[in-house]
Amino acid sequence: MSDVQPGPGNGAPPSAPEPPQVESFRLLRTLAIAGAIAGFVLVFVYEATQPAILAYKAEVLRQSIQEVLKAPDRYDTLYVHDGRLTLELPDGVSGDQLEQVYLGYLGQQPVGFAIASQKAGFQDIIKVIYGYDPRTNSLLGMKVLESKETPGLGDKIEKDSSFVNQFDGSTPMLVGVKRGRATGAASEIDMITGATISSRTIIDIINISLERLGPLLENYGEVANR
Repeated sequence: MSDVQPGPGNGAPPSAPEPPQVESFRLLRTLAIAGAIAGFVLVFVYEATQPAILAYKAEVLRQSIQEVLKAPDRYDTLYVHDGRLTLELPDGVSGDQLEQVYLGYLGQQPVGFAIASQKAGFQDIIKVIYGYDPRTNSLLGMKVLESKETPGLGDKIEKDSSFVNQFDGSTPMLVGVKRGRATGAASEIDMITGATISSRTIIDIINISLERLGPLLENYGEVANR
């Protein structure tokens, strides 16, 4: 037996060098710097795009108010505060902290209120805006503002004109009925086949918000009509 030990130059493979050790402090410092840079970029992008996003949302809301109130000459923004509607913001309170309602006018004559409200649907929150005239207890129109309902089914609540148009002239409290079972009552809304949950959500949004806000709208409307 040979007394020669394996090693360099004796035909044995060289041992792999040990990987360099990375100091924990350096690794943490690198991660912290990368996180700070990423956070700065996110904040910068948010600050840069926020004015455009808010302006777009405000324009969408303005157009929607015009649509559900049948193109009024102007409208006032009212705030729900302390159990009443007020044209002036309370001291120390910003507009986005309070629920808002919009009263449209033709000339000096009020034509109705536009109310935005929301509720969970089949997939996610559904937000709608609708016009309401408390003098006649009738709706003036309805428009979906936000929805993520199933394409081809639930999204018909905003794309199916035969469904949307039913709300114009209908009388709360609304009642959802299946197609072909309506009796002709002004309170009945034909729901969309295959999207009854989404359809009923629209009906519930309007009924619930009017049950809560109806007396405030009537009282303010009486004052505005004087």
